[in-house]
Amino acid sequence: MKFLLSFLLMITFLNADYNEGKEIFDNKCASCHKGYISFSKLKENYFQRNNELLNLEMPTVNMLAWAIMESSRKIGDPSDPEMRVIEIEEYLKEYLANPDINNSICDAHVLKYYKKKEPMSISDEEAVNLAYFFMEYKENRLKSTPQKIKVLDKKYNEKELLKEAQEQGKHFLVYATSQSCYFCKKMKREVLDLEEIQEKINDDYIFLEVDVDFVTLPFNLKKKFKGMTPTFFVLTQDGVLLNTYPGAWVKKDFIEILKENL
Repeated sequence: MKFLLSFLLMITFLNADYNEGKEIFDNKCASCHKGYISFSKLKENYFQRNNELLNLEMPTVNMLAWAIMESSRKIGDPSDPEMRVIEIEEYLKEYLANPDINNSICDAHVLKYYKKKEPMSISDEEAVNLAYFFMEYKENRLKSTPQKIKVLDKKYNEKELLKEAQEQGKHFLVYATSQSCYFCKKMKREVLDLEEIQEKINDDYIFLEVDVDFVTLPFNLKKKFKGMTPTFFVLTQDGVLLNTYPGAWVKKDFIEILKENL
């Protein structure tokens, strides 16, 4: 029995492929499920605008991937990826064949906005490739849209920055630093350069690095700046200041800063 299970797992992984799954999703699912929309914009849409901002009738692709892989209703054990892909495969086949809101893994708060899904049949091969697509979605999205750290020079354009933030539905995280700042270098090395931190920033923020010895802070922040580096400013997508955080921060506290402004 153990040998048979190992054999089945091996066959599953040999046939599974992220790109194949993406093609299946694009051909069979993308007409209903929209592409990536930042979670900050999704939160605004559902929790502040009652879905009147985006008028979504189905969850976006990143909402599906998050629900399957990271939510409280996530499928399978993250420490056992071989078994997890099979559990996701089985869930997809069962749910698509008989869509039932009571069996959905989406956030209960947003389900009321969705239209009834029609049954859909997929093959075992399609299901396993879709499972792989969702399992590797976040990693591949980050590879295709790497962390953008904008180091502002004297010629930056505030209107262009605001346009970018509004199009992406992201806040600004403005980082006041200087070349002579010891604690800036320490925090960069121990916190800002960490892949986990860069992913969290890139999900919800446009990160602007400003060397205050040479470049003026954007959005009239000079009036709020007390001269301490590092200092972090969090602003809305419209350039409105939400919070100011002077000083260097350890990883745990910096993650809380990122969370509390969303």
